[in-house]
Amino acid sequence: MKKTNYMMTAQDVMEELGVSRAKAYGIVREMNAELCSQGYTVIAGKVPRPFWEKKFFGFSSEKEYA
Repeated sequence: MKKTNYMMTAQDVMEELGVSRAKAYGIVREMNAELCSQGYTVIAGKVPRPFWEKKFFGFSSEKEYA
């Protein structure tokens, strides 16, 4: 069983959504801007998986992240 990283990269977004690299980076930038406006510290090019799942699927799973 593959452990999933806590942070998603643009590559992960590309694979999940089947979009281009440019679109994936745009999505990550938008999500980071939203997190930043809420007072969170962000890492460029990465987004927390629970936030991703909440925004795209309406829930946050309780998986173990590595």
